[in-house]
Amino acid sequence: MEFSTVVRRRRMVRNYDPDRPVPPELVDRLLEHAVRAPSAGFAQGWAFLVLTEPADRELFWAATTPPRAEVSGGGPSATGNDKRGPVRNRWLTGMRRAPLIVVPLANRSAYLDRYAEPDKGWTDRDESRWPVPYWYVDTGFAALLMLLTAVDSGLGACFFGIPPERTGSFREAFGVPDTFTPIGALSIGYPAPDHRSSSLRRGRRPLAQVVHRGRWG
Repeated sequence: MEFSTVVRRRRMVRNYDPDRPVPPELVDRLLEHAVRAPSAGFAQGWAFLVLTEPADRELFWAATTPPRAEVSGGGPSATGNDKRGPVRNRWLTGMRRAPLIVVPLANRSAYLDRYAEPDKGWTDRDESRWPVPYWYVDTGFAALLMLLTAVDSGLGACFFGIPPERTGSFREAFGVPDTFTPIGALSIGYPAPDHRSSSLRRGRRPLAQVVHRGRWG
């Protein structure tokens, strides 16, 4: 598939065919592409929790879904609550059908350690030196590569957030060390018919509104 086609077709898929597991070779392809993401200092401070077994996926939803949760699908804390219950419950039902969940995790210490090495010139692990938390940025790059690889592989995927109040139960359920922070999760599988997000009615902002050439405005 042409790269431009992959980019145009990428969208958040919130319903999956539960009877079509993702073949192991495609799972490997997703992960092999994820680790091709750029990382500051080639620190590669990421990890990926891969859940393919039904019991593991059920444990994930149990650990990350608050009581009477309603999925927001793609937004921050997409397993969190809001007042639009029927839509959220519909999305949660579809998302739970995904045969594959991948949780990208960021390791801040890997970056602080890397930039305290002699070739980087810093002599300490002071986080204030960083203009932004690159451990989150780079792990986000890896997640985006998985989203694009899913499209190129004939799959659908959705990136969604884990509610901060459920991070502890997620760590406990899967034995995730405190040094690794989940930046979200990806549901992945073969797409089934679903409802497009109402947010799409906003339309895509034209380049003229977001691009500033030479000077702002």
